[in-house]
Amino acid sequence: MSDSRSLLAEIAVPRRTGTLAHARVREALRRELIARGLVVMEQPFRGRCSPWLRGVGSPSVEGVNLIAVRSRARVAVWLVAHYDSKGQPLSMLGRLATFPLSLLLNQVDDRSPGAVDNATGLLTVLSVLDRLPPDAPVGVIFPDAEELGLVGARALARERANLLAETVVINFDGIDDGGRTVAYVHRGGPTTTALVRALGATSRTWLPVIVDGNALKSSGRECITIMRGDWRTMRVVHTVRDNAARLTRAGVEIVAAGVASGLLSAKFEVRSAK
Repeated sequence: MSDSRSLLAEIAVPRRTGTLAHARVREALRRELIARGLVVMEQPFRGRCSPWLRGVGSPSVEGVNLIAVRSRARVAVWLVAHYDSKGQPLSMLGRLATFPLSLLLNQVDDRSPGAVDNATGLLTVLSVLDRLPPDAPVGVIFPDAEELGLVGARALARERANLLAETVVINFDGIDDGGRTVAYVHRGGPTTTALVRALGATSRTWLPVIVDGNALKSSGRECITIMRGDWRTMRVVHTVRDNAARLTRAGVEIVAAGVASGLLSAKFEVRSAK
């Protein structure tokens, strides 16, 4: 297994879906999951990009979701983080501040290294795994093409909904060093309540962002998206400034420790399907 600093440097590179760098990052993630004793499967998919994005070329996109489980173990909790990135001329803060005019400037490129969005989410998933017992009923999903309109997550919910049924889905999307930890509760329950408490997070049922949890919430018993940052984070997301050099990974460790603690306190409750 790679240490978190070297792995961050390896995966925090421009990796728009379908590029060679994107495929290399997928293989690095496969390597890390296998090293932790998980069996890794692929879900190839094809879907349509968001109509609000400019510069993506073809309206259709092909990608690959990674799904990892422990052999013969029933999954009660899925740890989720998208692994693609995208660049745009305006940061997330800039787009929110100038909406709806920003829609005209919503040109997509492959310039952002996507360190906080979402290499940190990937590192957090791996760090949570490292903090849990090896027999914990936890699986991992790394969706693809989130940045193009949640295409991979939508394909997962459409084609593999059985995997998510009666499970808790924990989605990580942007874990900065500083700022506040925010829990975007898509579908609440005892486990998400335990997670919010363990993280000391600010709980929200609505945020002005679109994340994979929006696509997965209808399939799981509970669903939450965890983020960490502030306005400074929003100034760099989707820009060339979102690079590994600005991160210490302190936020990753804080969130991973809180999630692991919350899951252990919730005792991985599993309910049989009705």
